[in-house]
Amino acid sequence: MKSFSTIQSPHHFFFTRFYTSITSRTGLTFPAKLFVCQAKSVSFHSGTDGSINIKVVPTTLLAAEKEEARAVLTLFFKKLGLSTAIAARIINKSDLFIDHLLSKLHQKHKSRYLVGRELTTLEIRDALNTFLDSLLEEHGNNLVRVVEYYPDPPGKENSTVLPIPPPRPTLESKKHKAVSRVSEIDPFAGKLRPHIVYLMELGMDIEQIRTIVRRFPSFVYYSLEGKIKPVVEFFLELGIPKEDIPTILAKRPQLCGISLSENLKPTMKFLESLGVDKKQWAKVIYRFPALLTYSRQKLKESVDFLQEIGISDESIGKILTRCPNIVSYSVEDNLRPTAKYFRSLGVDVGILLFRCPQNFGLSIEANLKPVTEFFLDRGYTVEEIGTMISRFGALYTFSLTENLVPKWDFFMTMDYPTSELVKFPQFFGYSLEERIKPRYARMKESGVKLLLNQVLSLSSSNFDKVLKKKIEKMQVNQDSSFISKTIQQENQN
Repeated sequence: MKSFSTIQSPHHFFFTRFYTSITSRTGLTFPAKLFVCQAKSVSFHSGTDGSINIKVVPTTLLAAEKEEARAVLTLFFKKLGLSTAIAARIINKSDLFIDHLLSKLHQKHKSRYLVGRELTTLEIRDALNTFLDSLLEEHGNNLVRVVEYYPDPPGKENSTVLPIPPPRPTLESKKHKAVSRVSEIDPFAGKLRPHIVYLMELGMDIEQIRTIVRRFPSFVYYSLEGKIKPVVEFFLELGIPKEDIPTILAKRPQLCGISLSENLKPTMKFLESLGVDKKQWAKVIYRFPALLTYSRQKLKESVDFLQEIGISDESIGKILTRCPNIVSYSVEDNLRPTAKYFRSLGVDVGILLFRCPQNFGLSIEANLKPVTEFFLDRGYTVEEIGTMISRFGALYTFSLTENLVPKWDFFMTMDYPTSELVKFPQFFGYSLEERIKPRYARMKESGVKLLLNQVLSLSSSNFDKVLKKKIEKMQVNQDSSFISKTIQQENQN
């Protein structure tokens, strides 16, 4: 048996199609075998007879997408003039075509699945409708039989005669219609639609709502009583201030489209089981509201990785509470490669991730390597750079041009050796104009010398005390030296 490589992927669909061209009078080419699955690990083996065996791990997400595909196909058939009963009869016998629809969806949005980002309902429908429109243009009146007999190509005889619908609105026209709906007057109430009024009472203005709808058109069609209001009231019960609700909805309007009982609350319980502090939900949701929209598989993959690099369960809970957006990073594309890179610098990855998880959302090529090269070019060794990042986890999160370079240039005018930055890399975390320059100027004026961390890390009152003490000590030393010199001179005379 010949074995192919095992493929792992974070929260996305892996799909493989083995094509055999089957051309008929319709001109349609079908895949002979189609496999669509979502799995953490999928193994492929070829048998002696040339068949392909695949281990499929079924998921609720795939099932949900299949249901959405059936709903889209049902509406498509009804627009073609078929009754609901006939459309349902055809679709119930068309599982292979439904799988084919999903393969097209996954192909179109492959990059989204690879980084673990789920599609919205509107995005799924747009992709499937576009594909169905192209099939209708290609097969015309024969489309129903194409669906019904897939993957065996039907003949044209006895085909169902269907009316050809006008072209569907483009995504841009749908978006424009949704945005215009924000400011439309409800013909029955004679004022803005209830959910728009409600959002304005929460503190949003019309333009803010339009901005949300431009990014997520479905939001404008959400029911006030059925979707928006229950979610808002639930957040208020969690202790989220009313003034924070508009920010949360602007960041993740999809929250209002998710069932409280079937999705939001169970997801929160699951996260609490992973260590998220339930007393901190108000802060967690405000920081990263998208956390509640990820699937359990995606969340568990992130947690599994944290455990893999040696972070304790207690620390994982603290990370998820303090920096919940860590789950938005792809394990294979971000977390694992970044961990490997920092290990090459001699850094304890578990400690670094706990202290500053933001590092793991940065690009290795665009962000991390340039910072390393910056310090290497200035004479630091890899070991010294590793010590600096270990002592100050946020070091790599600063901009080279706006932070590191100007602060380095000023540091070179200060009376400190470059080794001082290895001891105190936190230097780069202080404001150049508001902290570094004024504090250093005061120290120079006083005529004393303090350690770099004393100049910057002390509070204003403590800095004043240390400076005063140093000045007094210097004066005492000067007085003692003067007295000693006077006595020596008198003895000589």
